[in-house]
Amino acid sequence: MSPLQIRFLGGTHEVGRIAIAVKTEKTQIMLDYGVMLNHEPGFPMHIPPKDVDAIILTHSHLDHSGAIPIFYIHGKKPLYTNKLNLELSHLLISDFIHLSSYYLPFEYLELRSMMKSNKALDFNVEETVGDITFQLVNAGHVPGSASILVEAEGKKILYTGDFNTVDTRLLEGAKMEYDDLDALIIESTYADEDHTERLELEKRLVDEITEVVERGGIVLIPAFGVGRSQEIACVLAAHHFEYPVTIDGMAREAGRIMMNYKEFLRDPKLFMDAMHSANWVEGWRDRRKATKKAGVIISPAGMLKGGPAVFYISKIGKKANNAVFLVSYQIPGTPGRELLEKGVCLIDGKIRKVKARVEHFDFSSHCGASQLKEFVKKLGGNPKVFVVHGAEGNCDLFAKWIKKEVGFEAFAPHTGDVVKI
Repeated sequence: MSPLQIRFLGGTHEVGRIAIAVKTEKTQIMLDYGVMLNHEPGFPMHIPPKDVDAIILTHSHLDHSGAIPIFYIHGKKPLYTNKLNLELSHLLISDFIHLSSYYLPFEYLELRSMMKSNKALDFNVEETVGDITFQLVNAGHVPGSASILVEAEGKKILYTGDFNTVDTRLLEGAKMEYDDLDALIIESTYADEDHTERLELEKRLVDEITEVVERGGIVLIPAFGVGRSQEIACVLAAHHFEYPVTIDGMAREAGRIMMNYKEFLRDPKLFMDAMHSANWVEGWRDRRKATKKAGVIISPAGMLKGGPAVFYISKIGKKANNAVFLVSYQIPGTPGRELLEKGVCLIDGKIRKVKARVEHFDFSSHCGASQLKEFVKKLGGNPKVFVVHGAEGNCDLFAKWIKKEVGFEAFAPHTGDVVKI
């Protein structure tokens, strides 16, 4: 048997632009092809599209999906992912083209071609391209998200993508039980920290929101449009929150899409209740109205880099009886991180001190350190482990821990590295 080759084209020692090529003598598939969102988008290493037989996408977030249209500039490649992922990716990549087209080698035309090239693949259904067989398995990260199990040349590889083994109001956690892997490619976003226990976190969030609202204040919750916004709405509904909840920006569109794919959700009834009881902003009148009465506003962008949240903070941030509750990870250098660390934000064109109360609640859709370790510990077999998708030393840190505590061969590959299994 020929060895199976894995090539890391991005997402090593960083969070962003993840891209992994898996190759036999006859066939090559691409697992994710994302972008790095800095001031200008960063791309993975180039791979000639003619050398790729298929692309498999784990989920819609741009650090996994954002560069896929490159494969459709000249010609078409089959793209395997489920229909929910595809629609959410379309939403995010359209927005990305709208905001960054100056820097991008593709346009809406390539995105359309990508949509048409989709071969919808549900969870746990085997599919074959050339001499490679693969399936998507629920990853519990955002609605539709998957891990990819690849089999070729008598070998089994699992690429976790972003995953979460903890149940949330929105999704069931990933089950992740494997006993005969030859290789594991695993994320390490939170290899150095644990998240607060979910129910305790929910209760604290709802209590603190209620306190602000009952004093006549407004709580702005800047949240990622896909996943986090809908989860926070579900949390409020589950705790029977009685005050007005307003949903704006991409969170509305993503919510509408998810309503058509309820089978991916943990509690469809709760989800529909949350969506139906919220006020949906349809234009500027609604937006201004939301800033006039006590309640909660859920709006992207999660790191305050754009979206209606920027308008809301300029109104809500000026008053001490209001609050801004951040519920997403804040990347260093983003407006959200500045707000958290320095209490300042861009208001009316100037960097100003925010008078509203600012708090961070660690809602995460990734495994924390304990879940990552637990998953690796219960693996059977003797897989080679490759640690990716981690910043600030997390890839090395987790690879060292795996070697020392579990005894598997573990590596933190660099971009461009090629390994044989």
